[in-house]
Amino acid sequence: MRRLILLRHAKSDRPPGVADHERPLNDRGKRAAPAVGAHLAREGLHPDLALVSTAARTRETWAAMEAALGSPETRWHSEIYEAPADRILAVIRQAPDSAATLIVVGHNPGLGDLAAALAGSGPRAARDRLALEFPTAACAVIDFDGDRWAEIAPGRGRLDRYLRPRDIDPELGG
Repeated sequence: MRRLILLRHAKSDRPPGVADHERPLNDRGKRAAPAVGAHLAREGLHPDLALVSTAARTRETWAAMEAALGSPETRWHSEIYEAPADRILAVIRQAPDSAATLIVVGHNPGLGDLAAALAGSGPRAARDRLALEFPTAACAVIDFDGDRWAEIAPGRGRLDRYLRPRDIDPELGG
């Protein structure tokens, strides 16, 4: 079995004169990222490998939760930055099969589109919510039968859970 955790970066700021790639987290994002990481850890969701966009907001999000999740090997991927779903899926399919659980930290709309496309089964209410929104610091946990990342495909995953920051704490918004 393969377990994929798709995590959108936490809420970012838009400082004037700062390029999109270098946008940092805002205060809400700085609170949400460690809270989501701690929640994932409490749920036993410890990835073997992290694939993270090179953008500042994804790097900051991952840095705020990495230790809680056991500090897995991290690989930085410029291909994930602002990527459409098919490009993110191509990166995932190249992941080593030795990593049974993989976390991808990226951006919308590609990440949310990919989560909705991969989740062919699982709780209907959660899949419906996922199809409507994938807010900042949200994550989808999707399980796949099989032993190879190269074989995962749209509609073949089972949504195990869909989590938004406000599901942990309404103060986190998102």
